[in-house]
Amino acid sequence: MKIALIGYGKMGRMIEGIALSRGHEIVSVIDIDNQQDFESEAFASADVAIEFTTPWTAYDNYMKAWKAGVKVVSGSTGWMKDHGDEVRRACSEGGKTLFWASNFSVGVAIFSAVNEYLAKIMNAFPQYDVNMVETHHVHKLDAPSGTAITLAEQIVDNLDRKKKWGLHETAKDVLRIDDIRRGEVAGIHSVTYDSPEDMITITHDAHGRTGFALGAVLAAEYTANHEGLLTTSDLFRFQQ
Repeated sequence: MKIALIGYGKMGRMIEGIALSRGHEIVSVIDIDNQQDFESEAFASADVAIEFTTPWTAYDNYMKAWKAGVKVVSGSTGWMKDHGDEVRRACSEGGKTLFWASNFSVGVAIFSAVNEYLAKIMNAFPQYDVNMVETHHVHKLDAPSGTAITLAEQIVDNLDRKKKWGLHETAKDVLRIDDIRRGEVAGIHSVTYDSPEDMITITHDAHGRTGFALGAVLAAEYTANHEGLLTTSDLFRFQQ
């Protein structure tokens, strides 16, 4: 498979190494200083572009890749509020393909499935209040993390007593998310259900970014043969 990389930071380089080790070819690498390469023949030859950039550039990168006829796999977060509807329309009505996930880790996919199932169970036990804490490295630009938002939306969708999520919120009907930034932490997400009698906590603690990079390459392999708006629930199917 021919892969283009959009964004060549730590994640981009890690994805490159894993893609090459799995027998794929990197045909184009685009970073901040060579944006003109979106219009190159090399970029257009890619089966899939893997994009890890910033909340402010991701949407424009999708547009440029789609203009070149290239499918996109993206792990950029923070753009959904402003451009989510446009992207959904492009994929459902415009024939474009985007595999988007807030987190590509296989472990996070499993954790997400457990989180959703636990919320369904806890809907019948109102004595348990729920909150979430996410911890990341000091370089992370958005808060809460995209993964935390995905997990929070699962809980809100399945727990009648929570109407929405909020960062540092204290209202009883709001799922509180606290964010911590320290050191070079790859990512820790904890969901806690607390009652007067006991407490239940589930946690995913990433040891590094390798799992995210591998997941992104697996997503690219899947995307090469699929179309539309795709996510990890398409790639990893867990029965409940």
